[in-house]
Amino acid sequence: MMIRTTLVGGLLYAATLACLCAFAALIGRHRKLGGWLYTLGFASALVALASFWVQARHPPLQNLFGVFLCLGVLTYPLSLFCRRFLGVKSWAGDALIGFALLVPAAFVFRPELEALPPALQSPLLGAHVGAYMLAYVILLKAGALSIGAFGGRRDSSADRRGISERDAYRMIRLGFPLLTLGLVLGAVWGKVAWGDYWHWDPKELWSLTMWLIYVGYFRVRALLGPRHPRVSGVIALTGAAVILVTLLWVNLGRLFAGLHSYAT
Repeated sequence: MMIRTTLVGGLLYAATLACLCAFAALIGRHRKLGGWLYTLGFASALVALASFWVQARHPPLQNLFGVFLCLGVLTYPLSLFCRRFLGVKSWAGDALIGFALLVPAAFVFRPELEALPPALQSPLLGAHVGAYMLAYVILLKAGALSIGAFGGRRDSSADRRGISERDAYRMIRLGFPLLTLGLVLGAVWGKVAWGDYWHWDPKELWSLTMWLIYVGYFRVRALLGPRHPRVSGVIALTGAAVILVTLLWVNLGRLFAGLHSYAT
């Protein structure tokens, strides 16, 4: 763990602490306090992102510090959108996801300012990576919601399992088109940067695996419907696990070094 003394570092510490305190307040049924703390955490992370973006002079998506900072910022507006338009209410869970995504940026990865390599100097950088990051946050939220599908056997628990399955399904329906868009834009960018649409690169393979898992999710749910929430929950959690592998292990180049191993 490294201690940061910069403005961006201080804002990140404040955002991380605020999200954690928001989660504690919300599960303690202090909803107003929790809401204000979560909003404060988002505002701090957003200012940190804006400051880092200005310093970098390009979208801060080259390394995992910028990626996790962006992912953490996205959780709050996504939470508001889901509450308003999808009826998916998981305020406390979203605060916890925001905390978990900001921790790597705050305590693990370095906020290095580097020039973009030639392959990343493309207008597709923001569109391709942005689509994937939004999809990742949505699908991680779906995985977290799916945990509720493994509750007890009582009638009230069965109701909660059904709600968890329904909410996870709504999130996956929202995230899957973005995941597909990220995959397609990546293929187009690969053609421009490296001369071909597909290179069987480890990042490409894991991204395709992730996409196929969610295709399988829709197929299984079409066959079984919402009556078997635990089956759907297992697939949603598997997809979330593959997202984490793709974000961390593959991006870092540990054992899976390839064309996409920029994000050390």
